[in-house]
Amino acid sequence: MAGEVTSEPTYTLYRRGLELLEDGDFEHATAPLAEAARRAPEKTSVREALGRAYFRSGRFAPAAAEFEAVVESHPVNDFAHFCLGRALSKTGQKRRARHHLALACNLRPERRDYRYYRRLLETQG
Repeated sequence: MAGEVTSEPTYTLYRRGLELLEDGDFEHATAPLAEAARRAPEKTSVREALGRAYFRSGRFAPAAAEFEAVVESHPVNDFAHFCLGRALSKTGQKRRARHHLALACNLRPERRDYRYYRRLLETQG
């Protein structure tokens, strides 16, 4: 299968990864998305999708790395800050997680889910 992945166009890999992600096949979504991200590391849409796939498959450290890359490129991306905060909290980096969840809340104060996870983390000490 690895040979198939590398011979496909990058956009096809991205679309296939998104379809797998949307179908709930998170672990299998990581392969085409990781290859697309390797080929086009500047594409934040690919990096965000890969981060989501890693997160949903329980691979929180790689998820955090992908969301961090998105935040570095687009520091006002509230969703990337939110996801980075969630991934960091899962790896035990609560101080850094609080920072990114606070940024997400400040960027999009109307998002109740952002506020919920920020409060949840604050109550965990």
